[in-house]
Amino acid sequence: MMNDTRPDPDVLLEAVSDEEKESARGRLKIFFGAYAGAGTTYAMLAEAHRRQESGVAVRAGVVETHGRRDTGRLLDGLSVQPMRTVRYRDCALAEFDLDAALASDARLILVDELAHTNCPGSRHEKRWQDVHELLDAGFDVYTTLNVQHLDSLYDIVAGITTVHVRDTIPDHIFDTAQVVFVDVTPDDLLERLQTGKIYPAETVPQARQYFFRKGNLIALRELALRRVADRANSDVRAYRLHHAVQTVWPTRERLMVCVRADPRQESLIREGARLAERLQAEWTVVHVDGLSAERGTARREALRRLARLAEDFGADFANIPGEDVARSLLEHGRSRNATKFVIGPGRPSRWKIWRRPLASRLIAGNPSIGVIELGLAGAPPPRAAPRSRAGGGVVTPLILATLACAATTAVAAMLLRVFDLSNVVMLFLLTVVFVALRLGKLAGAWAALFSVASFDFFFVEPRWSFAVSDTQYVFTFALMLAIALVTGQLAARLRADARAATAGERRATALARVARDLSTALSVADIAQVSDRTIAPLFGVRTSVLVPDAEGRLLTGEAASFVDPPVARWAFEHGAPTGLGTQTLAASGALYLPLRAPLRARGVLAVQPVQGELTVDPDDRRLLDACCVLLALALERIHFAEMAKTTQVRMEGERLRNALLSSVSHDLKTPLTAIRGLAETMERARDLEPPERIQTSRAIRLQAEELRRLVGNLLDLARMQGEGVRLNREWQSLSEIVGAALARMSGSLADHQVVTRLPADLPLVELDGTMFERVLINLLDNAVKYTPPGSRVLIRAEACGGWMRVDVEDDGPGIAGGDPDRIFEPFTRGVRESAIAGVGLGLALCRTIVAAHGGDIAASGVDPHGTRFVIRLPQGTPPDIEQEDIG
Repeated sequence: MMNDTRPDPDVLLEAVSDEEKESARGRLKIFFGAYAGAGTTYAMLAEAHRRQESGVAVRAGVVETHGRRDTGRLLDGLSVQPMRTVRYRDCALAEFDLDAALASDARLILVDELAHTNCPGSRHEKRWQDVHELLDAGFDVYTTLNVQHLDSLYDIVAGITTVHVRDTIPDHIFDTAQVVFVDVTPDDLLERLQTGKIYPAETVPQARQYFFRKGNLIALRELALRRVADRANSDVRAYRLHHAVQTVWPTRERLMVCVRADPRQESLIREGARLAERLQAEWTVVHVDGLSAERGTARREALRRLARLAEDFGADFANIPGEDVARSLLEHGRSRNATKFVIGPGRPSRWKIWRRPLASRLIAGNPSIGVIELGLAGAPPPRAAPRSRAGGGVVTPLILATLACAATTAVAAMLLRVFDLSNVVMLFLLTVVFVALRLGKLAGAWAALFSVASFDFFFVEPRWSFAVSDTQYVFTFALMLAIALVTGQLAARLRADARAATAGERRATALARVARDLSTALSVADIAQVSDRTIAPLFGVRTSVLVPDAEGRLLTGEAASFVDPPVARWAFEHGAPTGLGTQTLAASGALYLPLRAPLRARGVLAVQPVQGELTVDPDDRRLLDACCVLLALALERIHFAEMAKTTQVRMEGERLRNALLSSVSHDLKTPLTAIRGLAETMERARDLEPPERIQTSRAIRLQAEELRRLVGNLLDLARMQGEGVRLNREWQSLSEIVGAALARMSGSLADHQVVTRLPADLPLVELDGTMFERVLINLLDNAVKYTPPGSRVLIRAEACGGWMRVDVEDDGPGIAGGDPDRIFEPFTRGVRESAIAGVGLGLALCRTIVAAHGGDIAASGVDPHGTRFVIRLPQGTPPDIEQEDIG
């Protein structure tokens, strides 16, 4: 049927689902203006009063009157919610109290200035996010907005006014809200501005000099009117789709240029572009991909040229499947609410003399539309001609259909001895269906005629003649021909639908596979592999992904051999397809497609055909463009992931630097102050007794040793992290290393009780003696710092299970914070702020050295108090010293 007025079930289900979601959500109404002072806040408050009078509970959450008395008077009689005070940079700022609004019993909340940016520290960064939460909670919201605050118009407004507006909202907020346009002419606004009704009188001259110039106001008003018109157009289309409206509503001119796969149709597109410009109309170019259309290279090239020309003129190009051209065009036109169809002259055909022209069928299908039939400029008038040509075309299917019918006749002649003549007829009908499915409509119709003629000539008396002895056979032949033609056409249409569904499934599957593989890509190299693995085989091409460097220059050094760097850079810098198959640098051997992400171009996809020319029909070109979008999004995702990683590294480095400066400045100052004080004491008291002088000198030496150890730890840790730990491994006696460490720490350990438990038969260990001595010194130094004088320090070692275990234990206060592993991190101390000197590097250095030996170090508490550090080193098999001496 031409006019199927039944609504699409999928659309109905989606609409019901949307209504269910919206019923539980509040409604947003935006009072929209072209510029400040248009009266949006005044209109909002006036409407709020009307709602309150009708019984709706209204609450003014935030209303910015800007000192305008007329607006302020409208707050009288409304419940005004107190503002929330926020401290920021020693200033008290008043902000919308979202929690108070959510806790109120109002039905309607007034939230002025939707694009406002909240103070740092608020729950949401933007006020429109506050409104979103109110809507989710079921509150209705009235708000205000001016055209300069829409994201999509930011650049346009900045170009008109030279003022860059920082507070904007996403367009989808505007598109899903009810919009009330509050209009005032530029002259009226300037008069209100001059009388001080918008800004204080002293600021009026400056305002008129910049933003409020009359030219700016005229342009902003046009922008606002167009945006409201576009929004209304979206509402019209949504309503028509939801209610399955079949008639065209000419609310706005929309042209649909209908083309065939013929190079001469380019003039039709150009004429359609001129007509759309004169009518200020939206327009699109449509091609119906019919079943009987040829699939040769020339047709694909013609479609590709038509699609490219349409895109050059700014029109969408749609290649829709369908056997009935008029029906397919009308269905597509209804979905786009097209008001006029632009078609070229029909192509006469010897096979379709009985069929009405396309223009008549379009008008008959929808009398409310207009049809404009244009000639093809610069082209000879079309004439009917045989469509047989070398390489197939129409003749080959007809020959194959004839052979199929001849074979069926032979088989039927053999079966006639077994079956009745009425059963033989079914064999011919089956052949017609088979031919129509495999070879198309024309071949199916030819098979129907040939089958009837064969049945009459070979099987109906008198045989071997077209004469008929019984007139009832005339009715049989007519019925047989009708059934064969109808079933053949239905089979052909089924084949067309199946082919279109298969092509759509192939494209959807390919796109899903590309998206899936790109979602797991973690680097540019992974994205290039996905392109080679999925996109290249899909189109029969070779691909290469080119990306820019940190300064935005395209990197071509590691590109594939077929890449032409200058052409690739041109495509990247200009953001347009370049090279093979385009009108820019077409002599290049590859096609270069810019990978455009939402923020900027992220690279270029170079495509080279494996053999011959690059022949991509419009549907496959759209698929290739969609793949490019997925590549661009993946590259942008990786770019931002790398930025986040770099930022995290910088933040960590900054944190470590601050921690280092804080710790070093404190812990260098402590021993230096002590040394200076002791030195001044010795200088003033020259008559000190020898014991006192010795004690003071010893204190100076200990503080200097502490300072030397601190600086040494800093230098060693920096060297190890930068160059790695270089070990000089030798088989060492652990007892000797412990003795050397105790000797080095003898001064610091003088006031402590040191206990060692080292078995006499302790085996040798392969390690760097100097490094491991540093480990023990840092552990002993840690024990001295955090334990009182007279406390015990225990050093114990034993070999067990292939490991050498070394314990350093004290009876101090234990580990603060309850996280033993954290004390091994750089600049981490057991007690955060104390008089105990230390940067927090000693234990970090211990872990680094022990890990370099293949061991591990851990800390734990000791009952009732104290700390135990446990070191485990691989024991290994020491050499036999006696055998070496004999050798």
